Amino acid sequence: MLTREEYIRLSLELNLFFGRIAKEHSIFLESSFTAKDARLAEEAENFKNQFEMLLAEAISLANGVISPEVIASGELVTPLTLNAERVSQYYTGIQINSNLTQAENALAAGSPGFMLSPALEQRVFMLNQKAMGLTSALAQFKSRILNSVISCRLFTTNYPLLIDHILREARFYLGMLTKLQKREEILTKRDLLEQEIFWNRIMAEHSKFIRGLLDPTEVQLISTANNFGNEFDELTMKAIAAHDQAMSLADITGESLKATNELRDFKASGTKGLLDCSIKAIAYPLLGDHVLREANHYIRILKSRGYNYSL
Repeated sequence: MLTREEYIRLSLELNLFFGRIAKEHSIFLESSFTAKDARLAEEAENFKNQFEMLLAEAISLANGVISPEVIASGELVTPLTLNAERVSQYYTGIQINSNLTQAENALAAGSPGFMLSPALEQRVFMLNQKAMGLTSALAQFKSRILNSVISCRLFTTNYPLLIDHILREARFYLGMLTKLQKREEILTKRDLLEQEIFWNRIMAEHSKFIRGLLDPTEVQLISTANNFGNEFDELTMKAIAAHDQAMSLADITGESLKATNELRDFKASGTKGLLDCSIKAIAYPLLGDHVLREANHYIRILKSRGYNYSL
């Protein structure tokens, strides 16, 4: 059973991270539709706007509450986020509220042992309820798009696997919110095992998306991305086997942390390359910064298991 302080802090940290992720998923969907499907683009735009409002509310509640580890992790914003948003807005014509990024970047951490009020707890409860409704609706939208794509009733410039990928992330976010609303722990040993499986698969797919979005002339980068994809596929299978056989994940977690640190650096370099136009690809910088933040988030989760691998 979570204490009031744990419930508030974990809820706000989750919404700050995944609220931004969901907002950007909406942007990725909106920019992928053809002129024929303008109504779907409008739906995605509406989701983007609603998640921006959700994120704004989370930011307004989070100052002086969240942990210094989350602020330092680079999972909320990175030094590249603001510029990535501006360039991506220029490329797509989709409006992105960068004031939220500046506000999130200015958040201060809370003090250990600081008591939080029942009034704040109630506001966070309502925020979570709002996030659950919105995320559930976005998941349904993603599912509808995916089903239309794989049945050849809709064309988008997103891979079907990417749509499935962001659908799984929405369901993961929803599952975490559901646990929090019941005041259940979300970082138990079992939770962390399941998260390692989940995020290793996500990292593998990120690598494959990067591989497929690079220009064919970017031979070395394609090879590096492919190697990361294979490595995280293996780590996913190892984690599943350990989970199913109730084995220790200690060695695998160390491997996962080392690989994710390396992939994080590759993603950061790739995002910089998209920003300074030194990499040829069919991707805009916000996608690079997005997957970079997810790697930073996963690294923090892995370090919470007691590992502190550094390159």
